[in-house]
Amino acid sequence: MPMPRTMTEYDVTVERTAECPIAVVRANTTWREFPTLWRGLLDEVWAFLRATPGLRTDGHNVFLYRNDGRGVDFAVEVGVQVTESFEAAGRVVPSRLPATEAATTVHTGAPAQIGAAHDAVRAWCSKQGRELTGVSWEVYGDPDPQTGHFDVAVYGQLVAPPMPSHPAHPSI
Repeated sequence: MPMPRTMTEYDVTVERTAECPIAVVRANTTWREFPTLWRGLLDEVWAFLRATPGLRTDGHNVFLYRNDGRGVDFAVEVGVQVTESFEAAGRVVPSRLPATEAATTVHTGAPAQIGAAHDAVRAWCSKQGRELTGVSWEVYGDPDPQTGHFDVAVYGQLVAPPMPSHPAHPSI
C-alpha cells in the first residue's frame, strides 16, 4: 500500500489552462458530507452522457470547487469533460473549466489522500506570495488497465498579479 505523500513531494507548477466545456450536477455541501455525495452526482452525469451520444469522446471526470474553505459549506460541480456546450437536462447542466492561470500538481496516491495535493498547492502559493481565488478543480486520469490506478491533476486558480503602474508620460 503506497504511503501518503507529503507536501514537499508534490511538484507544483504554474500553468495557463484552456477553457473546457463540462457536463455537471451542482451542489452545496460540506467537506464532511461530500464523500457520500459525489458518486450520486457523477452517476447522474454519466446517465445523461450515455443517453446523449457524441457529447463525450475522451473526457475525464472533474470536480470543480468554489470557495474552497475546509470545514464550511462550499459549492461543487461534479461532472465530465465534454466536446461542446448543450441544453440542460434536469439537474445536468453545462459549465466550463476556466481558462486561467493556475497552480497545479499531480496526485498519484490513494484518492482519499487527495487533500494533501490541495494542501501542497496552497503551501506553494503561500511560499511564492501568490494568492488563490477560491476556485479549484480536479481532473481524474484514465485508470491503468492492470492496476486500476489513476492520477489526478489538481488545480488552484491564481489571482492575477496586479498590473504594473506606469508614471504618466509628460507631453512633449
